[in-house]
Amino acid sequence: MSKIQSTFQRLQASGRRALIPFITAGDPSPDLTLSLMNALVEGGADIIELGVPFSDPMADGPTIQRASERALASGMNLRKVLQIVRDFRAGNADTPVVLMGYANPVEAMGVPVFVAAAQDAGVDGVLIVDYPPEECEQFAAAAKDAGLDPIFLLAPTSTEQRFSDVAAIGSGYIYYVSLKGVTGAASLDFDEVAARIPQIRAKVGMPVGVGFGIRDAASARRIGEVADAVVIGSRIIEEIERSPRDRAAENVRVFIAQIRSALDELQGAVK
Repeated sequence: MSKIQSTFQRLQASGRRALIPFITAGDPSPDLTLSLMNALVEGGADIIELGVPFSDPMADGPTIQRASERALASGMNLRKVLQIVRDFRAGNADTPVVLMGYANPVEAMGVPVFVAAAQDAGVDGVLIVDYPPEECEQFAAAAKDAGLDPIFLLAPTSTEQRFSDVAAIGSGYIYYVSLKGVTGAASLDFDEVAARIPQIRAKVGMPVGVGFGIRDAASARRIGEVADAVVIGSRIIEEIERSPRDRAAENVRVFIAQIRSALDELQGAVK
């Protein structure tokens, strides 16, 4: 059983929802990322999604695009992201880390090299946005062989065939994109999400995390009523953007603690 799978098993046994925050590695600067990751854990994160900055992040809205631009301008690249994970592992052996990004940096490094380097660094899962499940069976198999969970996206427009493809090769959890748009959008259709999640969970046999459009404790709590996990990213990046450098980690910790508290109000509730 992977570290991600055991994390969900432990949370589900106690009736709790997973909190999965996202930050971009190297934003606002490489030397601040480790303290931000530790702040996420201190605030109550169960799993961290660490973004690999890319010049054309097609699924991301302007907030995360800005984060990628800042990180790239500071010299961040995939190898340096992996070093950050190693540094994090030196002080935290337990919190799963998922790398989230795009295919180009992985392809440039080479899939076998990337998978081996990610395993060595202590990565637990990989979500490559533009790797469709029907075209990356070999990548998913290589990841699993290295102990990494290949995680895939589903959306309101996903077909029954996509459900089957993801169920066949994915593991860890499903990232459900809650709306037809990019990250950071503000309008969530809670009724649509509530109707969709049980269908996905039944068909793919994995926990379902919901992201895109979750902005605060109230929206996180509503999503937590039906989902196994809440994923939140753009709002954290905004917190980093508006914070003085020496206050960024603490402000992020406080914000995540508020989300954690809202989700823990649901502990034991029937979904």
